[in-house]
Amino acid sequence: MAVSHSASELTRLNPPTLYDPTPNGYSTAVIVPAGARIAYISGQGGQDSRGGLSPDFGVQVRQAYANLGAALAALGAKPAQVAKLTTFVVDHDMSKLGVLTETVHAMFGPTLPAQTLVPVPKLAIDPMLFEVEAVVVLD
Repeated sequence: MAVSHSASELTRLNPPTLYDPTPNGYSTAVIVPAGARIAYISGQGGQDSRGGLSPDFGVQVRQAYANLGAALAALGAKPAQVAKLTTFVVDHDMSKLGVLTETVHAMFGPTLPAQTLVPVPKLAIDPMLFEVEAVVVLD
């Protein structure tokens, strides 16, 4: 069972009796320390700083995670402090998992958050293909 923890860190749990989700970019469960302050980051899409959206799914995913990184930095937080991600993928199919997994591993390394992927028919803006929201432990 892979568990990482200390008084100031999140505990990530992947029980050996369940399928190991880490190759897919997430942990089975994440425990938040008692008394921690929590922040919720609204869904980040793939818009660049001018609001432009590439029609390419991979470009949108990488930009959305860059936007998530900027939101974390504004909170004074690091990716290791993310407890939970929820991702929304328009017209999801298995061909999209590669770019999603690669991007999550690049951002989070071994400190993988719990994660849920929700296939959706569309998002708030028609050209949006991807959105990610996060729950962050500040201290």
